[in-house]
Amino acid sequence: MKNEENTQFLGEEKIGKLLLKFSIPCILSLLISSLYNIVDQIFIGNSDLGYLGNAATGIVYPITIIAVAFAWCFGDGAAAYLSLCQGRKDTENAHKSIGNSILVTFIISILFLILGFMFKEPLLYLFGASSKSIHLASEYYVIILAAIPIYMLGNSMNAVIRADGSPKFSMLATALGAIINIILDPIFIFIFHWGIQGAAYATVIGQILSLIVSIIYYTQSKTFRLCKESFKINFHLLKNVLKLGISTFITQMSIVIISLVCNMMLAQYGARSSYGSDIPIAVIGIVMKVFSIVINIVVGLILGAQPILGYNYGAKNLDRVKETFKKVLTFSFIIGVISVFIFELTPEIIIKIFGSNEKLYMEFAVLTFRLFLLLVPLTCVIKMVSIFFQAVGQPFKSAVVSLARDIVFFVPLVLILPRYLGIQGVLLASPIADFLGIIVTAVLVRNFFKNMANEDTLEKEDVVLKPSKEGVIITISRMHGSQGKAIGELVAKTLKIPCYYKEVAALVAKESGISSLFISKIDQSQDAMHELYLTTSPVKYAIEAQEKVIKMIADKGSCVLVGRAADYVLREYKNVVRIFIYAPVDYRIQRVSEMYHDSIASSKKYVEKSDKNRANYYELISGKTFGNPSNYDLCIDSSIGKEKTAEIICDYIKKIQEK
Repeated sequence: MKNEENTQFLGEEKIGKLLLKFSIPCILSLLISSLYNIVDQIFIGNSDLGYLGNAATGIVYPITIIAVAFAWCFGDGAAAYLSLCQGRKDTENAHKSIGNSILVTFIISILFLILGFMFKEPLLYLFGASSKSIHLASEYYVIILAAIPIYMLGNSMNAVIRADGSPKFSMLATALGAIINIILDPIFIFIFHWGIQGAAYATVIGQILSLIVSIIYYTQSKTFRLCKESFKINFHLLKNVLKLGISTFITQMSIVIISLVCNMMLAQYGARSSYGSDIPIAVIGIVMKVFSIVINIVVGLILGAQPILGYNYGAKNLDRVKETFKKVLTFSFIIGVISVFIFELTPEIIIKIFGSNEKLYMEFAVLTFRLFLLLVPLTCVIKMVSIFFQAVGQPFKSAVVSLARDIVFFVPLVLILPRYLGIQGVLLASPIADFLGIIVTAVLVRNFFKNMANEDTLEKEDVVLKPSKEGVIITISRMHGSQGKAIGELVAKTLKIPCYYKEVAALVAKESGISSLFISKIDQSQDAMHELYLTTSPVKYAIEAQEKVIKMIADKGSCVLVGRAADYVLREYKNVVRIFIYAPVDYRIQRVSEMYHDSIASSKKYVEKSDKNRANYYELISGKTFGNPSNYDLCIDSSIGKEKTAEIICDYIKKIQEK
């Protein structure tokens, strides 16, 4: 009942009020994270270390991003899998997936630590160290790397805490680490005179505190309990976790690629300029972390809008989706415009916060703020749209928007432009990439809303629950092209009971307000990231509503339910007969080819894709393998003909009823 009230609230409350409710906590949490990253550079820049100290932290920064990419991959993957387990009340796989993720994250962190020490100097030089900065970079790197298992475990565990329904506790863990870092930085740097090592120690102690808080939470978590069995490697679970976390990994690694290429080109062309190689490296690190504050405000805003977008997109409340999109887009653009005014008109004020009044340093810093961040409003919109697509169940479009700007455009530009424009070419690569990226973004957004407006839905009032009688509930799972729907209808006709197929989607639409077309497609999505699609907000809302309706149908009396993982949804019902219908692949391809008047090659691809999507859907809903005979009471090859298959099923049902 509580869930229904929440979803109704998302569909009816004023958008502005909803955004305030959901976005402000997200923004605050991300700003704390930004503060964590930026505080070291403020204290280091104002110490005797100056810009060389900031250059050193900038050199090490991409290496920590690689570490967090792995941590978030398994952390976010485990968090998404936990959400699925919560939906199907699967406590067994929930704790095992989390334990496995922690174990693998720890193993990777140890390998990362070993390789990091083995290749310390080559890595530091690769990320832009010079003869002047290598000593400071090495001192900072050694301490940060030694604590990398703590850093990775803390980040991985934090994602699961959010998924467990405790975002405030997650924020607390991060905030306490940031606060202790802020307190210890000036003590270690200015009072103890530990220099850059002091900044590293302060960071590590903050990370230790965050990890301790996370561990404390795990002892009292809401939906899972870890035990010895949790840490026994299960490759099947890890595969699912990896599928769900790979998008985060790709996003983070794109940041690494950008940082690596940018640092390399700044060091190379900086050395040929009057600035040298260290000033550009120091400045770009500061600029990127200042910019992260702006981006995190935008990200917090759109993350807060995700539940609003997810529910209303599933319900096909097009006007509310558009209104939410327009509001978030407007706010994001305004945030970008305000930022660019500050960056263009008063960059010196920002730069002085980070110390060092050296003339060339100030000159390059001003130039970087004004050129590199010239089109910040477009960057904000691109990032916002990328997360918007995630919220409405379009992870592939989300990846295209993000990678188009960062990898397809920025990386080639930053490699090519400096050849003709010198070091300024590195800085101009960013606004040009923003301009090209916004074109791709605009095309995808336009097509998305155009396609959404053209989608038709079944009329909610046209379908009702059909009268029935006491008896068995027959669920039919089927491979694509095996005639499962037609066989289900024949069985229902013979037994004189109702059959539900597309009617389920229409009933869900009537009961929940979610679009029947959207519901009918959740196990058929052709998205290249189908696993991620199934964990997005609108799909989760639809699945919850669908399960409620399937149980409502079963409570009405004997019937046939085709598809929709109904066999699993009704797992607690004792009067359910679970049927799986299959057929040789060549037979199914031939049938699909004849049905749709398509070529054999095209039909083959369609059958393979459809089977894969149904299997993914079933596995993520149930945690079981689609088509595994142990999940069903009867498995039958329908290539013997639909009439004969239906006859066998009816005979089987009659024998059960006679017992």
